[in-house]
Amino acid sequence: MKFGIDRLIAEPELRKPLEGRRVALVAHPASVTGDLTHSLDALAALPGMKMTAAFGPQHGLRGDKQDNMVESPDFDDPMHGVPVFSLYGEVRRPTGQAMHTFDVVLLDLQDLGCRIYTFVTTLLYVLEAAAQHGKSVWVLDRPNPVGRPAEGLTLRPGWESFVGAGPLPMRHGLTLGELGRWFVRHFNLDVDYRVIEMQGWRPDEGPGYGWPLGERVWVNPSPNAPNLWMARAYAGTVMLEGTTLSEGRGTTRPLELFGAPDIDARAVIAEMRRLAPGWLAGCALRDCWFEPTFHKHVKQLCAGVQIHTEGPVYDHARFRPWRAQALAFKAIRRLYLDYPLWRDFPYEYELEKLAIDVINGGPGLREWVDDPAAEPGDLDALAQPDEAAWLEERREILLY
Repeated sequence: MKFGIDRLIAEPELRKPLEGRRVALVAHPASVTGDLTHSLDALAALPGMKMTAAFGPQHGLRGDKQDNMVESPDFDDPMHGVPVFSLYGEVRRPTGQAMHTFDVVLLDLQDLGCRIYTFVTTLLYVLEAAAQHGKSVWVLDRPNPVGRPAEGLTLRPGWESFVGAGPLPMRHGLTLGELGRWFVRHFNLDVDYRVIEMQGWRPDEGPGYGWPLGERVWVNPSPNAPNLWMARAYAGTVMLEGTTLSEGRGTTRPLELFGAPDIDARAVIAEMRRLAPGWLAGCALRDCWFEPTFHKHVKQLCAGVQIHTEGPVYDHARFRPWRAQALAFKAIRRLYLDYPLWRDFPYEYELEKLAIDVINGGPGLREWVDDPAAEPGDLDALAQPDEAAWLEERREILLY
């Protein structure tokens, strides 16, 4: 198959509208061609391509900031001599000064298919700035590595943030190019928008179900996104960032596992299976031990649970990561009534709201966990209407 960047390079007719125009690129370390050349280098080498600027989202254009919520500075690219503006530093939105450095901006970002992944919000901010300044936006499309399923509560009005760009469910099932189409329509943006589509993307086919296993190399789109299995679990495990539980940062399997020094992992798994065994379909849970080298519970031995989504245990159609992780929270609350589960700290520049609520786009998930009388069916009653409405709404903007 071909990603958008590969088609733009291989098909000169696609590039004709760029002739004589100043071009910028929004990219990160996973923005590579099929032969693993960084997209900025590949584009700059094209005849007639006038690259005048670049932008780096969270974690940077070329280099990774290992921890979460660490800002990156502006700099001049030493190889091509173009300014690189950080969209995760002093500003989150492109400034007027930066917008005057180009006519067309290309976005080549590998997403993980989850609302909270900040590249989604960066896309919206670039679209809004382009509409304001009369610039063109092209998305060089890439796969949604977790395919088409959708899951989770829709972000509620008033809960917009840098990890919640709009009323999307946690797992949206769209590519970044399709998300741009939805943003343009939903927010009624007057912007010249174009998607360079992929060729041969088959999100319903195994073994990748969204990611072309065996055809393309996985490059981390962020430092703690090391493989496809993490991406599959992420729409659930990202909620751990709003808790006191370790999400495995400081281990070799971040965001595939969770744990703490003061829980009994086997008891947690048993309670999860007792409460809602159907929510655990399509994956395997394994109790384990780990010691983070940094971040939460650093240098402490943690009892943990790993969510396995690889090999024969994985069922793409049945796996529901958001429910699986929600069930883990509910099990811990049932086993340890007063456990200090929710982490109270500034999360993505939100100072007044609990991080777990910012992540979920509202308090519904937390309230369900903390309500002793609430059962799994009550969370289904909240989420299922949102999920059904989203599947209907997104139909008209699908490209594949």
